[in-house]
Amino acid sequence: MRFSRAVLKRTLPLCAAAMLAACGQAVVPVTLHPEDAPPATLSEWGVAAANGKFFEVNGSVVAYGINTPLFSDYALKLRTVWLPEGLSATYRADGPMDFPVGTILSKTFHYARADTGAEVMRVASESTLDAGGRLSLDEYVLVETRLLIRYEEGWRALPYVWNGEQTEAYLEIAGDVREIEFEAEFDDGGDSFVYVVPDANQCSGCHVTNHTAKQIEPIGPSAWQLNRRYGGVENQLADWESRGMLHGLPDSPPQGVVWSDPLDASLDARARAYLDANCAHCHNARGAADTSALDLALEAVVDRNYGICKPPVAVGRGSGDRPWDIYPGRPDESIMVYRMQHTDPAIAMPELGRSTVHAEGVALVSEWIASLPGDC
Repeated sequence: MRFSRAVLKRTLPLCAAAMLAACGQAVVPVTLHPEDAPPATLSEWGVAAANGKFFEVNGSVVAYGINTPLFSDYALKLRTVWLPEGLSATYRADGPMDFPVGTILSKTFHYARADTGAEVMRVASESTLDAGGRLSLDEYVLVETRLLIRYEEGWRALPYVWNGEQTEAYLEIAGDVREIEFEAEFDDGGDSFVYVVPDANQCSGCHVTNHTAKQIEPIGPSAWQLNRRYGGVENQLADWESRGMLHGLPDSPPQGVVWSDPLDASLDARARAYLDANCAHCHNARGAADTSALDLALEAVVDRNYGICKPPVAVGRGSGDRPWDIYPGRPDESIMVYRMQHTDPAIAMPELGRSTVHAEGVALVSEWIASLPGDC
């Protein structure tokens, strides 16, 4: 992906006052609430708001995208970042940017509405705001917004669930469940599933990337994930630097890889990017699944520790009676593919965050394993 510090052409959202006043909403500035007293409603943070017609972000909040997102039941995700005035993040080549205390990251999970309005669609696109910095709620339905806030003692995760009127999201520390039905495809009827909003503790299941430190941190906003264009911005990393949001940016950050675009990178690069985004938060040398001896980080060597001809470690039914995590040339005999194809909690991987099978992800990883040379 081409990287340039040239002058950027970008479409900036309207200021918060103009956007919210146009919809009849009171202007609420972004507010960092105390760690021990999170507000009951999302609107009290001032990061984003909705009025039943539009979802919109505050003018001081920056929306961003990543190259290869974690699969979450085909939900679209709108990501934002807010930094306290005068502060910036420090660039890191590995892992997420080092954000300052006071940073608020948000991720709003939503679906594109089907024509009926009662069902939602599986869409292979990402979510971007319109020129006014909004999402039309005639076209999308909001499910939840998750916040990650950096305090002096570390990051805290808070899940907010949107009401049926699409006017407010409420803090649900214990999580929530929603029944969702996809639009009927190929005349075979719609697929209903239970969408699970994780409780505040379950967020640690993915975000504690260092099992020893046991502290949560962001996963998505890393150099290779942010190295891309988004909306009207030519390159996000350069844009963040120009805004004063990021310092220490090198001339050649890691290449961005879009897992779903065969024209963007090789099959090997795309499959490894997918496995990093969906698996490596646990399956890395320091992660929650470190006892599995499986390292699926983007920079890991594709060898036995990556799963090549590696026998399973205490997976029970999760092996499907298959001998190796990755059996070169034989995806149908690889444990990795078997676990991706299931939703049974005793078998499925990842363990959290999905109730459906990501057919496109399974197809990509299967194609990649089929291309691997050698035998076990």
